[in-house]
Amino acid sequence: MKFIAAILSLFAASASAFAPAQINNARSAVAPVKAAAEELYIDEERRFIMNLIVVGAGAVTVGALGIPYIAFFVPPGSGGGSGGIPAKDALGNDLFAASYLESHPANDRSLAQGLKGDATYLIVKEDKTIEKYGLNAVCTHLGCVVPWSAANNKFMCPCHGSQYSPDGAVVRGPAPLPLALAHCDTDESGKILFSPWTETDFRTGEKGWWN
Repeated sequence: MKFIAAILSLFAASASAFAPAQINNARSAVAPVKAAAEELYIDEERRFIMNLIVVGAGAVTVGALGIPYIAFFVPPGSGGGSGGIPAKDALGNDLFAASYLESHPANDRSLAQGLKGDATYLIVKEDKTIEKYGLNAVCTHLGCVVPWSAANNKFMCPCHGSQYSPDGAVVRGPAPLPLALAHCDTDESGKILFSPWTETDFRTGEKGWWN
């Protein structure tokens, strides 16, 4: 009996000795799974942040390229009226109708700074008033500035021989198109203003090619 009791006690001791080892093994098996889950969560968070950065950078790039492209096709505001930019002389001073007419004779065509800084002709009519339109001086052939020839009563480009009538219509090529028009008005103070011409070109009866 003593022998049997001794064997049973040894068996119980062995069982108790092995039990903690099983718990530790279970814990050691759970630890790598938990670590892997935490690492996966961190990777997902990093991936989300990187996606936001890539999408944001792409949106900024597309906006920077797309907005000017779209704006190019948006027509300018309607011409005429009191709105516009001041006509300026060669020194950048605003031009006023009263003083301008005092120093320029009838039928004069002299350059001023116009829309987008382009050289633009101010026209003085025979009755000593300023014409309601200005003429962009840039030749429609290759972009030379076309001078006015009072002796010939027309604009004559010295670069390739293009010629334009007093209102800017093509008289002789190679220029394919008339000089661009701009509205010319004065505000309450008498300041001369240029504004975009968006109506039909009265010389051709068609929409202006510059619009």
